Amino acid sequence: RIHLMAGRVPLGADRAVVAGEMETTFIENLRYAADLLAQEDMIGLVEPINNRITDPRYFLNTPHQAAAILEKVGRPNLKLQLDLFHCQIMDGNLSRNLETYFPLIGHIQIAQVPGRHEPDSPGELNFPYIFELLESLGYTGYVGCEYAPKGDTLEGLGWLRSYWESRGLQHGGTSKAAQ
Repeated sequence: RIHLMAGRVPLGADRAVVAGEMETTFIENLRYAADLLAQEDMIGLVEPINNRITDPRYFLNTPHQAAAILEKVGRPNLKLQLDLFHCQIMDGNLSRNLETYFPLIGHIQIAQVPGRHEPDSPGELNFPYIFELLESLGYTGYVGCEYAPKGDTLEGLGWLRSYWESRGLQHGGTSKAAQ
């Protein structure tokens, strides 16, 4: 799996004026990349990145826009990389967005909103609920942690141990009953 970036609105350009041309170019580039990736049995991922905080000039900003582009591209080896941090900032309504776009999702990334720290840091998102929703939808892929740890990396993963323990699992996600 490889992230295929959408590019940025040129400096000084009006987003609305260049949006059509940028979308056309992005679709052409995605088709080209998808065909190359298919030869290697690889998946291309497109990620909407919020333009409110992270990158005001990034072209692809919402899962709705990404889904429409993926449909126009029409390649089965292109999927949505849904970063819940960006999705929450741009649209909220994470449960509905996960359910709606689940068939398109090829990868999930997480970070707490608004600080972009660990899932158990203070913020807007209820990650135990989100993880249970992903399980109920049948998500079997990886969940990438794209956040800025408040401390070192090991400390920053403490939330995961606590989450596993709350679910009756050992370190590594294995069932205590299986031990």
